[in-house]
Amino acid sequence: MIATRATRDLFRTVALTCVLVLIAAIAVWWVFFGASSRRISAYFDQAIGVYAGSKVDVLGVPVGSIDAVVPMGTQVRVDMSVDRSVSIPANADAVVVAPSVVSDRYVQLAPVYVGGPTMSDNAVIPVSRTATPVELDQLFQSLNKVATDLGPNGANANGSLSDLLDTAAANLAGNGQNLHDTVTELSQLTGTLDANKANLFSTVDNLANFTTTLADSDASVRQLSRQLDDVTGFLAGQRGNLAGAVSELGSALGRVQAFIADNRATIRSNVDNLAGVTKVLVDERSALAEVLDDAPLVLSNGINTYNAASGALDGRADINELAQPPMVGVCKLLEQVSPNTIPGPIASACAQLAPVVQGLVPLPSPAQVIQSLNQGTLPPLPLPIAGVVYGTPSTGGR
Repeated sequence: MIATRATRDLFRTVALTCVLVLIAAIAVWWVFFGASSRRISAYFDQAIGVYAGSKVDVLGVPVGSIDAVVPMGTQVRVDMSVDRSVSIPANADAVVVAPSVVSDRYVQLAPVYVGGPTMSDNAVIPVSRTATPVELDQLFQSLNKVATDLGPNGANANGSLSDLLDTAAANLAGNGQNLHDTVTELSQLTGTLDANKANLFSTVDNLANFTTTLADSDASVRQLSRQLDDVTGFLAGQRGNLAGAVSELGSALGRVQAFIADNRATIRSNVDNLAGVTKVLVDERSALAEVLDDAPLVLSNGINTYNAASGALDGRADINELAQPPMVGVCKLLEQVSPNTIPGPIASACAQLAPVVQGLVPLPSPAQVIQSLNQGTLPPLPLPIAGVVYGTPSTGGR
């Protein structure tokens, strides 16, 4: 009984040790192998030449290997292990690549990762994102079908293809350089279009915006069209009058031309005289400005001097001005109007009367004039305006 219990304990210990060893082995495998790769499955419509152990590449660089190739009815599932340190785009495609006709094929994941979400563990790539190369027998079948269709039992049954080739050969004979130049210029054209694709797309976008604006302004465009139609209709209805007006205008222009040709000298003389008048106006623009400023006041005063009751002009005289010699008044008037254009003799006389004109020598008042006349003497006038002074009221006169 004791031996049996010891045996069971031994078996239990051995079993527990095996379980622990297995767990440790799994942990070691996960740390050194499983944790360093992710599992990805891809479905292909066919997987000829793809085997377990074939490599998985990104841009020709191996990043993993194929674990299993499993037929799934009309599709084939390919299980792959990819290094976790390599980022694969979440929407990546899987393509079977055949480096040569006889070598093993491998799976290429594309495109290369440049940003965004990445493919997670146990991701599945559907058949819509996978592709396989054309098989050699399929290519041969296609070539055989083309040759049969173009052979004597097909398109060339009546020699049509041969005639076409003969005609093409005759037309292209001697035009090799022209074909070369054409292909070269077409390549340059495509290069130019590629270099200006941004401008072309911008032009297309602007045209789209323009057409959208026209569509949004359809009502306004229709109204403009109706108005233009009305205008053209009116002009069509008045074409007779317009023709007559244009004819009269042509005749008038002819008469004007003839008039200018016949009176060229007179017109030139008038223009020269007009230039002189305009020069005078320019020189006297300050005086004209003063006249324009004072003319309304003068006209207003002239209107105010009219007495409607008596039918006469009302006025008021300054008696003191009567005591001034006429020459003094003339000098004052000339000095105010045009001091720079006074004739020489008058200017000399006014220069002698300058003290009187400027108010430095006072003139006798009307009372003094009347008193002197009553006493039988002359008033104390600043006379004569030239020559020697023979006497004044203070020294007596003779």
